[in-house]
Amino acid sequence: MSELAKATTATVVPTLRYQDAHAAIDWLERAFGFRRHFVVDDGEGGVAHAQLTFGNGMIMLSSAHDDEFGQMQRPLASTDAPVSQSPYIIVTDVDAHHARALAAGAVIVMEPEDKDYGGGGG
Repeated sequence: MSELAKATTATVVPTLRYQDAHAAIDWLERAFGFRRHFVVDDGEGGVAHAQLTFGNGMIMLSSAHDDEFGQMQRPLASTDAPVSQSPYIIVTDVDAHHARALAAGAVIVMEPEDKDYGGGGG
């Protein structure tokens, strides 16, 4: 196992695919405050593998590829569903996080709301 793998505290890591992974990384940083942990270009203008962190969590993403793993995961444009992923991100100030996402151009499909069990969603 590489030292890089040992450097994260995340134990469950969602993986996402994008048509333009470089643009997605930039937007995820601006909109939600993710930080680049590790990014590997694919040599063809795309991203072979990227790790972005947020607090003690992490997501991995790459450009859409037509390899074996790429056949299992398709970016949103390839599906009929309105979304292809649904990450749940825990923040200390949901209103500030929501405002930041809106300012970066996020399309909000569900407004944040408090839940009876103490969590929130949106």
